[in-house]
Amino acid sequence: MAAIVKVDLTSGESATLEFKKSTAEKERGCRTLCAFANGEGGRVLFGVTPAGKAVGQSVSDRTLEELAQEFQNFEPPVFPAVERIALDSGLEILNVSVPRNSRVISYRGVPYERVLNTTRVMPRETYQRLLLEELHAHERWENQLAKGWDVSRLSEREIIQTLNEAIRRGRMDDPETREPLDILRGMRLLTNDGRLTRAAVVLFCKDEDILHDFPQLLLRVARFKGTTRDEFLDNRQFFGNAFVLMRRAERFLIESMPIASRILPDRMEREDIPLFPVEALREALANAIVHRDYATGAGSVNVALYDDRLEIISIGDLHFGLTPEKLQHEHESKPWNPLIAQAFYRRGIIETWGRGTQKIARLMREQGLEPPVITVRAGAVVLTFDVTAARAARGWPADSKIGLVT
Repeated sequence: MAAIVKVDLTSGESATLEFKKSTAEKERGCRTLCAFANGEGGRVLFGVTPAGKAVGQSVSDRTLEELAQEFQNFEPPVFPAVERIALDSGLEILNVSVPRNSRVISYRGVPYERVLNTTRVMPRETYQRLLLEELHAHERWENQLAKGWDVSRLSEREIIQTLNEAIRRGRMDDPETREPLDILRGMRLLTNDGRLTRAAVVLFCKDEDILHDFPQLLLRVARFKGTTRDEFLDNRQFFGNAFVLMRRAERFLIESMPIASRILPDRMEREDIPLFPVEALREALANAIVHRDYATGAGSVNVALYDDRLEIISIGDLHFGLTPEKLQHEHESKPWNPLIAQAFYRRGIIETWGRGTQKIARLMREQGLEPPVITVRAGAVVLTFDVTAARAARGWPADSKIGLVT
């Protein structure tokens, strides 16, 4: 007997809902189910007109068998849930739904995607990106062998400091050894046969050892005159491991960002007030270093300061369905480089996964400032802090240097 279920048809088709008048359109319906599986999941209602009118259809065992046969054209296999919804007329609506799939799905050899309320063939670039994300759990750049590298080329001081910080913060148990290889093994930074992964090199390499093998371990910092890149006031680049680059970037911002000072009453001490919260900038820099795409040898993390804005630029794209809008809200944490992210967490540089952008926004708002704008452009994720608006919010003059304030 068919179930009686209330269905809201008034809002029309959407990114997760499509109407088909009958199962005579089952092929087109399956294309949409394929798109839903490749997106956020969704359902197709057979027996509803495109205008949202529930007309129903006669559903027999043969109807369900033909639909099941059509499902066999999904690759890899997908098993949609089929629910029968009874109408007063005696006819039925078939509610066919699929959840989001962790693998890239194709129908009759073609992958599809959903854009608003339209199903279309997935662009090749999107398909390749999703395949890369599918492989990410097992095979990714950071967990591959660093050919030609051994522990003698890593900084023992950085390795031990990371362990000691992790123990102090309760983020690792004390292994009762300070042998670098044992520490790296405990941090899962060795391959199965005990050799260095690329993540180990990114985190702990000595500065002088990377230019030939890992030119992407690069930080570029610049201070521009005005609001364009036409004229430099300062332009430097640094090679080094992730922790070294983090410190270099922090130092550049301390030296370059506007800072106001005030004398504390009755204490004869000066208090420095940076334009942006130091902790917010630190989080933004850490995110750029941790989540960037290291697979391209031409990549780098870039910090660009203009008269009107500060840009922190990380090479790579957003993955796993994340968008700039979603980053501003609660979202599932899937770091692109989880081994590198875990080391930064253990070191105390980042506190939690998947909350960095929200933390930055909170720290900015606590000081009456607008959060940075997140954009994706030309293969990079950019955080833009508005210098002009921050000066105005703090009541500072528009000059490049700030002195004492009251």
